[in-house]
Amino acid sequence: MTPLKVLLVDDHVLMRAGLSALLEGESALQVVGEAGDGPTALRLCAELRPDVVLMDLRLKDEMDGVATMEAMLEAMPGVSVVILTSYGTRPDVLRAMAAGARGYVLKAGPPEDLFRAIRTAAGGGIGLAPEAAEFLVSEVAAPRPTLSGREVEVVAHLARGLSNREISRALVLSEATVKTHLVRIYRKLDADNRTTAIVEAARRGLIDL
Repeated sequence: MTPLKVLLVDDHVLMRAGLSALLEGESALQVVGEAGDGPTALRLCAELRPDVVLMDLRLKDEMDGVATMEAMLEAMPGVSVVILTSYGTRPDVLRAMAAGARGYVLKAGPPEDLFRAIRTAAGGGIGLAPEAAEFLVSEVAAPRPTLSGREVEVVAHLARGLSNREISRALVLSEATVKTHLVRIYRKLDADNRTTAIVEAARRGLIDL
């Protein structure tokens, strides 16, 4: 059987080395590349065409894991991205899955969780750590519109008291685009102003106040 090609994206060199050694120990998996930041990950993904990308949630540059994944999926819709992170909070899980992740695994979990998530994502399914699965089950039990990754960023800036112009500068967007995001945010959160949108986003666990 042809091994699944895996691209590692993590800004810690030792973590990448450990992951590479772990994955190479599985005959069904092959590490084809490593990246320590978003732009490098995008370039390598386009060049190597991996079956699965293991993406750290926190990257030490302008693009975090979710932003990198969103750009990756826009350019290469067929790639499967599994988030591998130390952070398992409800907002992190929901934001990543809403942005298109095919899996969410914690670094502190057993290797079997990681291997299973990779195989499942490559096969078109969703591979989740038990903790992440609990959040999604509770979300499905009470279905409601979910903010996109960009919309979460906008409402988080709202909570910091930024104006539309300041948000546009911070996120490198036009003011018109920011206003469009706000309209969608208000609709999804059933809010009619900034304050109620911030309060509802915090209540749903999408942002921390």
